[in-house]
Amino acid sequence: MTFPQRGFPDQEFHTRVRNVQKLMENAGLDALFLTMEADVRYFTGFLTRFWESPTRPWSIVMPRSGDPIAVIPSIGTHLMGQCWIKDIRTWRAPDYEDDGLSLMVDTLCEIAPDGGQIGVPSGLETHIRLPRSSIIEIESRIGNRSLRDDAQCVRRVRSIKSNAEIAKIEAACSIAHRAFERVPEIARAGVPLERVFREFQAHCLCEGADWVSYLAGGAGPGGYGDVISPATQTPLNAGDVLMLDTGLVHDGYFCDFDRNWSVGTADPATEAAYEKLLEAADIAFEKTQPGCSVSTLFDVMDDVLSGGAAGVDAGRLGHGLGMQLTEGLSIIPQDHTVLETGMVLTLEPSIEVSPGRTLVHEENIAITSNGARYLSPPAPRSLPVLEL
Repeated sequence: MTFPQRGFPDQEFHTRVRNVQKLMENAGLDALFLTMEADVRYFTGFLTRFWESPTRPWSIVMPRSGDPIAVIPSIGTHLMGQCWIKDIRTWRAPDYEDDGLSLMVDTLCEIAPDGGQIGVPSGLETHIRLPRSSIIEIESRIGNRSLRDDAQCVRRVRSIKSNAEIAKIEAACSIAHRAFERVPEIARAGVPLERVFREFQAHCLCEGADWVSYLAGGAGPGGYGDVISPATQTPLNAGDVLMLDTGLVHDGYFCDFDRNWSVGTADPATEAAYEKLLEAADIAFEKTQPGCSVSTLFDVMDDVLSGGAAGVDAGRLGHGLGMQLTEGLSIIPQDHTVLETGMVLTLEPSIEVSPGRTLVHEENIAITSNGARYLSPPAPRSLPVLEL
């Protein structure tokens, strides 16, 4: 496969900034103060694994007009300089006396006027990547300016993906698909689940993943106990169902879907449950289009899975997807988000096969003006069989 070109042209970032600034104006915000990796990267293109180190704080300040300002440790100067951002303010970190706080305060006070409102993403899936003591000190030093909720400005602009973003997610899906196609090479009766996990991740990397941030799954007779466990040394046995769920990353964007296999021929109950999962996903896929509510997707899947009893212990039947493994919407009855062209989400029905045994199926889709299209190549219509 030919992958999309790495990164984005500068115009992509200019458009993102203009879009969020329109929302800021409507919300009465003079600035945004962003400290999460995905938010910083969304507006700057700053992609690095160095965020795995929790030592240093990183931030950007977004004015209501004009370009964002990066306020970052000096170790990031060169990489940020490769991005489109021109105003890069740095300090030598870590600094136990003043780890960038004065620089952050000065920048916020420069951008937001007296009495100004500074938005900070504060809803579900957000956090401020600073120590609590630092937040308190910033608030005490910005005068009569206020830190407040960003009115979901950032969440709203990030929820609508450009064609270039969707292409990167689809590339990640294609990588995972090719790795899934190779599972029969590594999984059979007698092979420890831990080894399957390790070799599957190696296949993901060989097929083009930059890294495998997330891999979970399970195996058990007729189904598995949960969908979030790490691997164990327990070997696969005849009659088990193996599930692998991967969130690998390519050029900063995730895929997130799973595949199931039966070790040897599956029993009729397991086959029937698998077919019901695909039926639920099919119906939701056909229903997905601009103007449809997220809760409607839950309802149509739940009708197939439990007859409308909302009997899903996982809590949701899918979610948003993009720069993070899960982001934005959740397919639950209480989420009335109206779907729009450019949104990317997962369809993730689950069903109990027997007490304590579950099957889960997940696909990744994008919403177009004409309805949904698959980003993950759809799963086989019958449960694939691994040799004994």
